Amino acid sequence: MGSNKTSGKKIRLAKAGKQTRWAPFWLVPKIFGRMKGVHPSRINRHKRHWKKSKIRA
Repeated sequence: MGSNKTSGKKIRLAKAGKQTRWAPFWLVPKIFGRMKGVHPSRINRHKRHWKKSKIRA
C-alpha cells in the first residue's frame, strides 16, 4: 500500500483499528457478574490482527 492514502481510507482504517480494542474494565462486572475473573477482550466481537486477517478498506 502506498504511503499516500485518501481521507476516506484513513477513516475506515482508523475505525477498524479502534474496533480491535478491549472492552472497558467496568463492563466486565456489568455483563458477567461481580466476582467473575473474565478478561475484557472476551466482550469484544471484532477480533482482528493486522497480520492474520485483512479488512476491505
